[in-house]
Amino acid sequence: MLDLPRNSGILAIGLLVGSVSNAEPDTYIRAGAIIDVAAGEILDNRIIAIEDGAIAAVTLSTGAPVPTGAEFIDLSGYTVLPGLIDAHTHLLSDSDDHGLNSLVVSLPEATINGVKNAATTLQAGFTTVRNVGAPGYADVALRDAIAAGEVAGPRMLVSGPPVGITGGHCSDNNLLPYEYGVTETGVADGPWEIRQMVRQNVKFGVDLIKTCSTGGVLSAGTRLDAIQYTLEELEALVDEAHAHGRKVAVHAHGNAGIRNAILAGADSIEHASFLSDDVIELAKEHGTRFVMDIYVTEHILTEGEANGVLPESLDKEREVGAIQRESFSQAHAAGVAMVYGTDSAVYPHGDNARQFSRMVQFGMTPAEAIRSATVSAADLLGVGDQVGRIAAGLQADLVAVSGNPLEDISILEQVEFVMKGGVVYKQP
Repeated sequence: MLDLPRNSGILAIGLLVGSVSNAEPDTYIRAGAIIDVAAGEILDNRIIAIEDGAIAAVTLSTGAPVPTGAEFIDLSGYTVLPGLIDAHTHLLSDSDDHGLNSLVVSLPEATINGVKNAATTLQAGFTTVRNVGAPGYADVALRDAIAAGEVAGPRMLVSGPPVGITGGHCSDNNLLPYEYGVTETGVADGPWEIRQMVRQNVKFGVDLIKTCSTGGVLSAGTRLDAIQYTLEELEALVDEAHAHGRKVAVHAHGNAGIRNAILAGADSIEHASFLSDDVIELAKEHGTRFVMDIYVTEHILTEGEANGVLPESLDKEREVGAIQRESFSQAHAAGVAMVYGTDSAVYPHGDNARQFSRMVQFGMTPAEAIRSATVSAADLLGVGDQVGRIAAGLQADLVAVSGNPLEDISILEQVEFVMKGGVVYKQP
């Protein structure tokens, strides 16, 4: 059940950050400890002062009284972190909408699902998400409704319909036969059609462009190693997106498709399952981030059949799951920049934090895993001056847990306090 904001008259503010005012802070939080995510250190006994939804100061707790009229929140028994960031979500889809089940989901139903799933994701401690694929620009409407305080949810950066090839993984519907004449919104073939589709997405308000350079697990009739879009086409897409100030997220499993996306200038590679040593080095050379969803394989293989996942998709997941985790370990060991992204909707929304323990299991320290979902994710999303750390001038997006996640990362699966923009949405 959703915990409503304590200050019901205060709207959840959007992504723009104003300067910290000279007025007295209106909220004070006493934290037993905070995590300096950049340094990976615990800082004990801190006071976080908040003014108009932004952090005004972080100081040592001296026991001085809170000014009269200010709200006081006692989290002295908790560890406080910046709000978490998931860079690969699908809030308008549900985990049982796979395969043939997807054909009965209307645009209005998807939009309603988005409102529900946004609230669930916020309750799990994820105060910012990058939503990479949604029908009918409904994700744009959801983003704006959240920013206006009309519904509860994380700050959203959204891609609208993914751009991709005819019959491709992320852009077309391959389940209906020819006589239905169905082609999905994002289909574009050839450099100029691709540029037009990017321009259309920009016209309707997207924050980034999503595309696919290989097939995918959950689409019918696509192969994981098959290239989707030539290098020339990807270069046109990235060039057009960057000209409009939009970053590009590229779904890619196969090594050749990953290489093409990096060479084209993609900002992030989603999944990055089959990696050769030279492609790993290429990613480092270009500064390309990898967003690798290494939790979902467990859910697909245990719950997928009941949720409508096609037999061919189950076979593809059996092929790729273990290899992707090996690739994660190799890429991290080599020093590729890694960002937290989970592919929510493949598994139930709200379980986003389950991936932390897998990232540690396959090579990261807890501090590195947390950094991937805070400062590193904020940097990829282009909002590092607004969220991702507990520091003066940034938004008061905070979560709290019992215990020390630098010692037991699974603690993050049980977030007990959530604040976004200075508004409390969940409390112990």
